[in-house]
Amino acid sequence: MNIYEQELKFWASQDRLFEKLDNIPSTIMISGATGMVGKCLVDLLMLHNDITDSSVKVIALSRNAESARKRLWAYWDRKDFQYISCDINQGIPECGAVDYIIHGASNTHPMQYSQDPIGTIASNVIGTKNLLDYAASHRAQRFCFLSTVEIYGENRGDTEKFDEKYLGYIDCNTLRAGYPESKRLGETLCNAYHQAYDFDFSISRLSRIYGPTMLPSDSKAIAQFIKKAAAGEDIVLKSEGNQKFSYTFVTDVASAVLYTMLIGEPGQAYNAADECSDITLKDLAAHMAEIAKSKVVFELPEEVERRGYSTSTKGMLDAAKLRKLGWTPRVHIQEGLKDTINAFRKLTAACETRDE
Repeated sequence: MNIYEQELKFWASQDRLFEKLDNIPSTIMISGATGMVGKCLVDLLMLHNDITDSSVKVIALSRNAESARKRLWAYWDRKDFQYISCDINQGIPECGAVDYIIHGASNTHPMQYSQDPIGTIASNVIGTKNLLDYAASHRAQRFCFLSTVEIYGENRGDTEKFDEKYLGYIDCNTLRAGYPESKRLGETLCNAYHQAYDFDFSISRLSRIYGPTMLPSDSKAIAQFIKKAAAGEDIVLKSEGNQKFSYTFVTDVASAVLYTMLIGEPGQAYNAADECSDITLKDLAAHMAEIAKSKVVFELPEEVERRGYSTSTKGMLDAAKLRKLGWTPRVHIQEGLKDTINAFRKLTAACETRDE
């Protein structure tokens, strides 16, 4: 059993985390269900049902049904799982009653930001509004918005880590600002709907994420490093690598989202980050090269990719508020990277076997 499977089993067995779901049959809608975090959330909730004989129903939303069938094939014919193909920016089809909505659909990496800037903003604003309308009209118990470390903007040099009250600088007159600014507006929309319709919401502000559910198309720096390491190739660093960020393994992120939604106070935002995994980009690249038995090489990014890069140089999160709820990250950067790289090696080998 790999680390990802071990951690799913651990979190799926936590009675306190699932107390609200187990007392009454509950339905959870997840947008972006085929993404890195969405896929992990589906895996976790389905395993919880298997382990505890619980009756949590998952409604999974994504745009591409073919991709969803490949990613979520293990649950396709289960009675506690329902897949709906839809573009949340065009509206949410009738899916029946829901108790909780987790909004995770979003463009999340540099190539998407630069090639689809309008879609990046739309999913965080229009998509959020459509899902909030669904939550309000179906009297959902809580709406959980997956936000990002990037809403804090540039560190002004007055703090080592961002707590939930911090607000740094974002130059809104740039293409790259579309992602953090629309996430900020998504959070504001949640507050507006709470005032207008009096239903609960919570916000999970996520650090940079990695893990075996990462999509092959992901263009974030850590994703590129992982794919290079899995192939045994040199790790390509496209900057001096002095940026320092918080990273969190995907199972810890999924559990943090559930803590925020099921245990967190209504109307509150909670940072989710493994503070033991704060690391500079150059140290991250060096560690990957060590695993791959390769080396780090420097290369200038292509223009279309560069436009999607964050200008942030220091983006570490203070997760003390979430820890007070009882959440503790369990998989730190060294073991998490090894598990992720091994998963991508197996995926590559399986693809090569199918192609033969």
